[in-house]
Amino acid sequence: MAAALKRAYLAVYNWAVFSGWAQVLYYAVTTLLRSGHQDVYAAVERPLQLAQTAAVLEIIHGLVGLVRSPVSATLPQIGSRLFVTWGILWSFPETTTHILVSSLVISWSITEIIRYSFFGTKELLGSAPSWLQWLRYSSFLIMYPTGISSELGLIYIALEYIKASEKYSFRLPNAWNYSFDYFYASIMVLLIYVPGSPHMYTYMLGQRKKALSKSKTM
Repeated sequence: MAAALKRAYLAVYNWAVFSGWAQVLYYAVTTLLRSGHQDVYAAVERPLQLAQTAAVLEIIHGLVGLVRSPVSATLPQIGSRLFVTWGILWSFPETTTHILVSSLVISWSITEIIRYSFFGTKELLGSAPSWLQWLRYSSFLIMYPTGISSELGLIYIALEYIKASEKYSFRLPNAWNYSFDYFYASIMVLLIYVPGSPHMYTYMLGQRKKALSKSKTM
């Protein structure tokens, strides 16, 4: 009974988030074709925020044992995306008309549509078709570099606005006797991408090899 409830919950979760990312992709592509890249963010803002923030549940799923995905791999990827979604795009609207927003949301949404449909199908049927499994473990070969490049570019573009506005920064003296500079914190995030991105890409290559070799022996 517990196993059936777990599978039902995960199926609903995966297909619900899948629908959110499908909406993001539809709005992004239609807006891009109709009026250009400068209007893409305005069209996808709310579904993008909802779909990406829903990924926080994946960290909880890993922590409580609902899924086998290691939190050490899930947390950095979700954390960096939330930083871009809320800490860059939402916080600094000056960045939202850049063409990198289009490449970002299209890369993210294609990746997530494939991933959530793969896991949703597995929870519903017990397995996923081989073509969907291949997409799940192969699409990142292109989507990860385009997505990461877009994330890095948008953070870099935002730096001048972060520095000028001093948003989220705390200067001494203050009641908490604490200082924080969001500009330098954002630079630190950029620097973390340098070792983090190749490490994550190598990890995903390993997962691809393991998953696809296993499917060949079945």
